[in-house]
Amino acid sequence: MFDKLKNAFKTFTNTLVNSITTTELSEDKLNEIRDELFMQLVESDVAVDVADAICNAIINYLRDLRVPRFGDKESIIKNGVLDVMNKLFSDVPDVDFMSEVTKMLQEKKPVVLLFLGPNGYGKTTTIAKITHQLMKRGYTAVWAAADTYRAGAIEQLEGHATRLGVRVIKHGYGSDPAAVAYDAISHARNRGIDYVMIDTAGRMHTDTNLMNELSKVQRVSRPDISIFIADALLGNEALDIAKYYSKYVRIDGLVVTKVDAYPKGGAILTFLHELKRPIYFLGVGQGYDDLRPFNKLDFFKQLVL
Repeated sequence: MFDKLKNAFKTFTNTLVNSITTTELSEDKLNEIRDELFMQLVESDVAVDVADAICNAIINYLRDLRVPRFGDKESIIKNGVLDVMNKLFSDVPDVDFMSEVTKMLQEKKPVVLLFLGPNGYGKTTTIAKITHQLMKRGYTAVWAAADTYRAGAIEQLEGHATRLGVRVIKHGYGSDPAAVAYDAISHARNRGIDYVMIDTAGRMHTDTNLMNELSKVQRVSRPDISIFIADALLGNEALDIAKYYSKYVRIDGLVVTKVDAYPKGGAILTFLHELKRPIYFLGVGQGYDDLRPFNKLDFFKQLVL
């Protein structure tokens, strides 16, 4: 995974190791190295503004760097770049999603999780995957079929629910999605169910009616966590859609899907930098176990070390 992005940092490190002496790097050499890294980051799907920020932070670090001519120059540079990345993204929290939602259960029941994002991003599959993870830990869940617009949406949800043995609360197509969410929460409260997963409509994000509808669902359901599902393959387009959604609904964090089919990797950095929201999981396949917890430091280590 992320081979293109890893290669960008590897090439950058190799160039530095070969260029560095006991004296400072010249400004011309720094600019040359910066331009090369910038182009590779952009080619790896990092948004231009984000690539700029990363390059500027790294070059500022290098201006003051003193590395011995001999010895392990590579380790010094790599650890320095890792430190720069951690500082640059320090305002993005890391959240252990499973620990967080199980902790919430000690305070209230049910815990309500709202899933947002356009059709085709993997929202329904993600609901199934997270439910599967919770059920493996012994917790119970009910689903709200609050996508009452798209033909087949309820049936798609029910297909996963049948395989997992989960109850779906539904109304007819065209009904009020907020009422479905409300009923699912009442059902969970009355039966002592731990989690409510609310599926929502995901037609074009430019549809103002949909956005107002989602806003109402959020107001009525008062979710503990609102999760935006971002499709890695769409890169910066997914970022623009998430930003648009956030004008209407609260987004607490993300799940990035289809990462297994995405060798570039740069969209992950863009999402973190631009949305300032934690990434809870990476979706790496269609199976219910194909969900990887995301940790910022581990991700940066993968890229740099």
